[in-house]
Amino acid sequence: MRIETSAGPAEVDIARPSRKPPAFLLVLTHGSGGGTDAKDLLVVRDSALELGGAVVLVTQPYRVAGRRAPGRADVQDAAWVEIIALLRKKFRGVPLIQGGRSNGARVACRTARTVEARGVVALSFPLHPPGKPEKSRREELLAPSPIGVVVINGARDPFGIPDPADAAEVHIIPGQAHSYRAGFEEIAATVTPWLERWSAP
Repeated sequence: MRIETSAGPAEVDIARPSRKPPAFLLVLTHGSGGGTDAKDLLVVRDSALELGGAVVLVTQPYRVAGRRAPGRADVQDAAWVEIIALLRKKFRGVPLIQGGRSNGARVACRTARTVEARGVVALSFPLHPPGKPEKSRREELLAPSPIGVVVINGARDPFGIPDPADAAEVHIIPGQAHSYRAGFEEIAATVTPWLERWSAP
C-alpha cells in the first residue's frame, strides 16, 4: 500500500503474524540506494514474525520517486514520523520498535523519541563517511537515549563501527563489510532475544 507524506508517497509492505493482536509492531526501512529486499532486513523481519510481531517494510518517498540519495534529513525524518503515525492507527496499543540498515538506521535513531518507539534495530549504522572518522554521526546513535538501541555492524565496515558505549548492545559480525554476504544466522540470533522482551503473551 501507499502512504502519502509531505515528501511524496511511501510504499509499505505489511506482514502480520497469526496471533491477534500482534506482540509488537516492527517498522524497518532500507539504506540510501537500496531497497527493502536486503537480506539482513528480511532476516530481522522473519525473526520478528516468528515471535508474533507485525512487521512493516517501508520504501521511503525518495526511493519511490527513483532517487538514490535521501536528501535533507529534516524532510526525510518528517515523512517518517507521518508514516509511523498512520501505522500506529492500524496497530493501536501495540508496542512500536523501529529500525533499518545504514541510512535507514540513522532515520530510526533520529526519530525514535519523537514517535515514542520502545527500541531501535540499527543494521550497519554508518558511524562516519568512509575515510572520514572526524565526521562522526555518534550523536544520531545516542539520540534515542534512554530508548534501547541494538547495533549490528560488520567488522570490516568502512563506515566505521560504533563503540559499545554508544548503544544498549553492539554486535560485530566478523569478516563482513557494510553489506553483508554472510552472518545472517548471527543477525537472527542477535535480534531474536532482543525482540523477545516485547513478545511475551
